[in-house]
Amino acid sequence: MLKKIIVGICILAVVWHFWGPLPKAEWKGVPASPDPVQVGGDLPVSWMKGIYTITPRARYHIKAVVLSKHYYWAGYDEDVLAPYDLALGWGVMSEARVINALKFVHGGRWYNFMWKGDPPEPLDEMVRHASNHHILAADENVLRQIKKLRRFDLVDLEGYLVDVTKKDGWHWNSSLTRDDSGGGACELFWVKSVNPAIAPPVGNWLASV
Repeated sequence: MLKKIIVGICILAVVWHFWGPLPKAEWKGVPASPDPVQVGGDLPVSWMKGIYTITPRARYHIKAVVLSKHYYWAGYDEDVLAPYDLALGWGVMSEARVINALKFVHGGRWYNFMWKGDPPEPLDEMVRHASNHHILAADENVLRQIKKLRRFDLVDLEGYLVDVTKKDGWHWNSSLTRDDSGGGACELFWVKSVNPAIAPPVGNWLASV
């Protein structure tokens, strides 16, 4: 009987962890106000990662709040190249009052957000200030740092937006704009460095799973 109770408690704990109410953001201000920086010139030539050809399309630097994170493991080409997706928000989509009014859904190589009642900001503003990023880690050190990221972490990432091809004709291309949505709107992000980010100057910074 005791064993059944313990098992039941463990199951409830797992359900609560994944589907229970999430902690609220508690900081003040806009911790990630600038837009991502994208520069199209002076790019390196393509390089190989295993059987894949990586072609840089733009230099890319982003400081943002992690809105959601998802891990992919099924073994498709996308999963091998980029096992983690990060939904990142900046500007209005890094404000605690906005994030707390939204529910984020992540999976199937996309992310979405929803709300009850009136949206906290105009929809086009929210779309322009958040995006799903497929993360291609440049090395094991970067991958370890990506693994450690949690919801509400403030991150500072640098690298390239890239296209990827394979000899059999398979390809995966990055979006090159922040105001698109739907299929093909995600950034395919070759991350070279994960830099220390400065917490908001006012209010408490809450990092949670």
